[in-house]
Formats: sequence, structure tokens, C-alpha cells
Amino acid sequence: MYIFGYGSLMNSASRRLTGQTGTTIPVNVRGLVRYWGKIDDSYVLSPLVVNEGEGQVNGVLLKIDEHTLEDFDRRERGYHRIKINALQVEVDYSRANGTILKDDAVIWVYVKNEPEPPCTLSPIMQSYVDTVLAGCLEVSESFAENFIENTVGWNFPFENDRDAPKYGNVAGVEPEHHTAIDSLLATVR
Repeated sequence: MYIFGYGSLMNSASRRLTGQTGTTIPVNVRGLVRYWGKIDDSYVLSPLVVNEGEGQVNGVLLKIDEHTLEDFDRRERGYHRIKINALQVEVDYSRANGTILKDDAVIWVYVKNEPEPPCTLSPIMQSYVDTVLAGCLEVSESFAENFIENTVGWNFPFENDRDAPKYGNVAGVEPEHHTAIDSLLATVR
């Protein structure tokens, strides 16, 4: 079974804070739309959200077992899990380490119905963006560019919290990532 990670779960160091995953496969999933959205009032930031819709979202498939799924369910509180059809998934086989995705593969994605847009009390946080884009850069710069181009809502309130991160799962972000990330974000911020 797999989880489709489309935000901080793309970052290997961040997801290890929650649980162990097996094979990681870069993919694009048709039939989803990714955007910035407030989950609930307990969040100090507005994370990424996907819902079913006319779009395409890049991310990674994470091979997991039943026990690990429970760990990720706890991490992704405020979202709910739905299955997506393996036929929606376009695998980058040049980066799949020999893994072949079967048509009947069980793939879960965390979604949030009707989230509110980010606001000044729950903005998009730089530390979260850094974590996500560092994960994208683990795949490639073009993967990170695809992420930016296919994420809606960059115009919402944004807070630079790099010096005192408010995102609790910051990991895998090195100072040398900041220049690359800032350059990538120059197209939308």
C-alpha cells in the first residue's frame, strides 16, 4: 500500500519524524488540485491541501504498512484519507528504482473538504514551504518548479519564520537550500 505525499511528506527527513516508509516514487496524479488552505483554528499555519478536481499534482508515493498508516493518520490530523485509482498516477520510471506500480495498487491521499483560505492568523509559513521545497529538490529542480506551478494560492498571507520556525516538522532543510528556494519562489512571491 502507498500514501501519496504532496507536501511535507515529499521531504524524507520530515516524514521520518513520523514513521518509516519503503520505496519512494516520484509521480504526477491526475484528478487532484493542490492549494494552500487553513485546516482548522488549532493550526498556526496554513498547510497544503488537495481535493479531487480538474488538475494534476506532483508528489511521491510512499510504500507503507498498516502500522505506519496509523502513524501518518495521526500526523495528518484534520485531513481525511481517500483512495485514489492507480490509473490516475503517472510514474516517473526513470526515478522509480525498478518499482512497477500495479493497476490494483492501494493508494491513499489525505484531503480536506472545504478548507478556508490562509489568513493573517494562519498564514503560509516559510518554514513549511522550505520543508516542502527541500523535499522537491530531493527529486530535481524541475520537480520543484512543477510543484510551484501546480499549487494554487501563493497570493495569500505569507510569513517568513525561518529564524524561528513555527512548523513542527521542519527537517532536511539546510542553509544552502535557502538560495535555491528563494530563487524558485521569485516567480510567485
